[in-house]
Amino acid sequence: MDHVRPSELRDWFAAVAPNGATPVVLDVREPWEWQTSSVKAEGFELVCIPMGSIPSRLADIDPARPVACLCHHGARSLRVAVFLQQQGFGTVANITGGIEAWAQELDPALPRY
Repeated sequence: MDHVRPSELRDWFAAVAPNGATPVVLDVREPWEWQTSSVKAEGFELVCIPMGSIPSRLADIDPARPVACLCHHGARSLRVAVFLQQQGFGTVANITGGIEAWAQELDPALPRY
């Protein structure tokens, strides 16, 4: 599993998905968090599934596509990334620093909470 800062995510996707497979950012925060602040899907598909629902919704995530997990600061997403690897997902990353770092590094207009 890789650890990727938001500012490095585009390069990571380019390195792990050269065949053109659309990568996924898996946002594992709670619905109220998505409503408060969410990233724009640019160059990836955004899939929002709360961490507690991941086991029952595993079939909603394609294990053949690169998956970068996102949460508020990076702890929940790290747990989900480890779980996905244990389930056989081949290309997984944790977005270190979460949406908080995303706001600092890529999109200062994102609401912070």
